[in-house]
Amino acid sequence: MKKLEKQYHIKSWIRSGALVLSLSFAVSCQDQLQEDVISQIGSNYMNTANGINDAVNAAYTSLRAWYGTERGHNMTEFGTDIYTNGADGSWKFMNTYTNQFDSQNGHVRELWDEFYRGINTCNAIIDRAPNVTGMTESVKKQRIAEAKFVRAHNYFIMVQLFGPIDLQLNENIVPNKKVSRASVSAVYSAIIADLESAIPDLEAGKVSTQYGRATRAAAQNLLGKVYLTKATSEAKQADDYAKAEALFKNVLAYGFTLMPQYSQVHQFGNERNDEVIWSIQYTRDPLTNGGGNNSHVFFLMEYDVQAGMRRDTQNGRPFKRYRLTPYAMNTVFGERVNDSRYKASFIDVYYSNRPGTFNTSFDLSKPTVTFAEGDTAIYIPGFEMPLAERAKKKYQVLVPSRYDERLFPGLKKHLDPGRADLTQFEGGRDFIAMRLGETYLRLAEAQLKQNKVTEATATINVLRRRAAFPGKASAMEILPAQMTMDFLMEECARELTGEQFRWLDLKRWGVLVERVKLHNAQAAPNIKDFHVLRPIPQNQIDRAEGGPSGFPQNPGY
Repeated sequence: MKKLEKQYHIKSWIRSGALVLSLSFAVSCQDQLQEDVISQIGSNYMNTANGINDAVNAAYTSLRAWYGTERGHNMTEFGTDIYTNGADGSWKFMNTYTNQFDSQNGHVRELWDEFYRGINTCNAIIDRAPNVTGMTESVKKQRIAEAKFVRAHNYFIMVQLFGPIDLQLNENIVPNKKVSRASVSAVYSAIIADLESAIPDLEAGKVSTQYGRATRAAAQNLLGKVYLTKATSEAKQADDYAKAEALFKNVLAYGFTLMPQYSQVHQFGNERNDEVIWSIQYTRDPLTNGGGNNSHVFFLMEYDVQAGMRRDTQNGRPFKRYRLTPYAMNTVFGERVNDSRYKASFIDVYYSNRPGTFNTSFDLSKPTVTFAEGDTAIYIPGFEMPLAERAKKKYQVLVPSRYDERLFPGLKKHLDPGRADLTQFEGGRDFIAMRLGETYLRLAEAQLKQNKVTEATATINVLRRRAAFPGKASAMEILPAQMTMDFLMEECARELTGEQFRWLDLKRWGVLVERVKLHNAQAAPNIKDFHVLRPIPQNQIDRAEGGPSGFPQNPGY
């Protein structure tokens, strides 16, 4: 996505080079974000109608720093109760909470810089657009509203991760070292003001006429999550949950519909479906895709060196970063007779793409296996199949007792067989950032927190009926007596695993440290109470006037 060449705020902006990637909205039979290349852009360009349009498109760029990236997944999946580390990667300390996770962490530095770069772009739009001529007032209002949406989004993620942060609401044209950590209450007030101001001027349809732009539904969904999260923060107000409930109900009224089957939500090629409220745009064009959506590599096991298998685009490039904890496998996804979400979420079979006869490795119930093209090579039943039964199979069976950091059930939500070749890292699938299934979960939470147990039960049962295997919908329904926060925590894990929510959810619920100690053996020895906040990047502290006294570090780092 594009970056405008201009002078940036010293705390997070870096002057662009001569080649600038830009977004424009192209009119076609299926309008969507289309990416073009623009170079040698000066600051004055933003004082024109075209400049404002391009600047708004550029503001969406910052979202690619979070969604579908290793940094975004590391900050949301690692170090939780449901995911722990696999064999590979240099970021395991973000799961284990060792002292390597400090202020020099590259992920927090990159996210901080990119989000503030996006914020300053938004500030420039909001400050300059009122004086720009050559565009209708309705379009101008919509572009300002989009900028407020992106600014609110970035501040919302950051206040959850870092606590008090620098609150910049006007454009910085020249370097500015006078920064401070605004209170959490002040940040939430700014976020809410932005979204409340933006909602009336955003597109009213459930999907933008130019796919990828924020809509009223997306802004109301985000505002609902803001109130839901604020309700557990130091900025909480007595009516936060009631406001969240009303906003989520508004989102339901737009006409989004759950996909008939859970397996269809993240099905390859179906990224734009009736359940999607808002998504982050990626592309197959290597010139404009930036780093791409990389989610497809992180959740996969080492299938490609096993008997009868080699790496291919269909099965993915296995980075072996994240694997389910035993708690996630045995408890969260323990019920698989009625609930389809384990089957729909995790890979349970690999078909041979390397015919021949091979010695077995993890399945020693037989000495060798022989495959023709397309034969089952690996079966992962998810339970401890008896040795005698495994011995009858013509393929290797991976049972839970043989799971390790290299071999485990891989998540298939993000698989990207549309990549150009089997080594390509820069995926092109859109990343679904908001969908109706999540909205139902958040609505149920807001209702439960107000002791509306019957209403919360009815809300969650809508989602559970969709998750059922055919003919099992009634068996999936729960009773009000079962509708507890513990149940909701596990329901969120079943529905949203791998979608960049879990760490933020655990923090909001106030159970991050408790549940990590209980369920993540790698993280349990090191996690401390201060880990509910991430470290402020050292380069931010160094750039601030007064250094550590002017912009202090979070406790514990």
